[in-house]
Amino acid sequence: MNRLIEMDVHERPKWHRWLFLSFQHLFAMFGSTVLVPILTGLSPSVALMSSGIGTLAYLIVTKGRIPAYLGSSFAFIVPIISVSQGGKYLGNALFGCFVVGLMYGVVALIVYRFGVKWLDSLLPPVVIGSVVIVIGLALAGTAVDMAGKKDVVEALPHTAAGWQHLDGTIKSIDSAKGTVTVHVYSLKNFSVALATLAIAIIASLFFRGFFSIIPILIGICGGYLVALAAGMVDFSPVHEAKWFQLPHVVSPSFSWHAALVMLPVTLVVLAEHIGHLLVQGELMGRDLTKNPGLYRSLLGDGLATCIASLIGGPPATTYGENIGVMAITRIFSVWVIGGAAVLAISFGFIGKFAALIQTIPTPVMGGVSILLFGIIASAGLRMLIEHKIDFSDRRNLVIAAVIMVIGVGGALLRFSGIHLELEGMALSTVIGILLNLVLPKRAKEEKTVAEAA
Repeated sequence: MNRLIEMDVHERPKWHRWLFLSFQHLFAMFGSTVLVPILTGLSPSVALMSSGIGTLAYLIVTKGRIPAYLGSSFAFIVPIISVSQGGKYLGNALFGCFVVGLMYGVVALIVYRFGVKWLDSLLPPVVIGSVVIVIGLALAGTAVDMAGKKDVVEALPHTAAGWQHLDGTIKSIDSAKGTVTVHVYSLKNFSVALATLAIAIIASLFFRGFFSIIPILIGICGGYLVALAAGMVDFSPVHEAKWFQLPHVVSPSFSWHAALVMLPVTLVVLAEHIGHLLVQGELMGRDLTKNPGLYRSLLGDGLATCIASLIGGPPATTYGENIGVMAITRIFSVWVIGGAAVLAISFGFIGKFAALIQTIPTPVMGGVSILLFGIIASAGLRMLIEHKIDFSDRRNLVIAAVIMVIGVGGALLRFSGIHLELEGMALSTVIGILLNLVLPKRAKEEKTVAEAA
């Protein structure tokens, strides 16, 4: 068996291990998957259900060879809000998302026709490794923010001196209630996050047997108990939620305007998708772009997006959080991912279970996110080392430097007229590809490439 793999894609764990391993992936993706519908006015329950159905569809299309979980895509938040106009035209926004899903299919057909050899020239190891580092580190700020800060509601100041004395970052102002929400540092929150991180690290390094392969779940559960002792857990949403609830399904409404607004986002999600697939392939020691094929992966993601759009869920994308879980545990079983998908579908109907997961304090998820995103960045660094990238070559140095600074720095290229934003990983990938194409190669490198061909 591949030394990088603890459990291969088609291996099925025993039922009790299966349940815990699937729950670990469910916890990893839950927060981000329900946040997108909350921000866009869609139903969180439908988002859970559509993510589960979309993931199962993806696993089928990819012949059960790529263990990826598909959750809500953040790339569509701005265009959905723009098109829906406060929720009045959600159906139109969903139609635009459906068209993006169809565009995935078109790109998949092109890839099927022309193959993936073009990827080798567009995305050499220096570009891929640097982009993988960006995938991990671009979210580092988010993880640390989740770990160490909290929102505090204060009375609205009426003087300039009062505004100057507000500590932290102003998030929102409610003139009707006379309050301002401020994002401030919290030692208590950061302590809980560090405790969660410590528990996850100890479980990963020192636990043996089954417990060594669920360190993220152990970290979340341990951190939850610490947060509970610190009085940070609010059970009121659980009491208010119903045991059984029917998700509120919204159907798409035909709108070419919405389609034109959404289509440019395809570039962003395609770059994100290819980046995640390359990361998974590197972690597994396999070229997933060739077997089962990039076209199958794109088609599966497009199908998941179409399914979500038809039932009122946000578009789907592969999740870095779940890739991080697999990087730590080295468990790539599609049965485990499929189990998480089934749990997500179930929680779309069982209100109290979904509400219970939502009571997990943000610092707890921030603590495990520090480890998850860091592991992904480390995988990119390992990729550069294993491919023996020569950084005495200024060409490689320039490409890696620009990719990482633009990606980690959060550079943004915005086209307001067509609601297209290239940010972080997507922008750094595009610029990395362009630099690789236009910067001249050394004669030695060209000779090596020619001999390899």
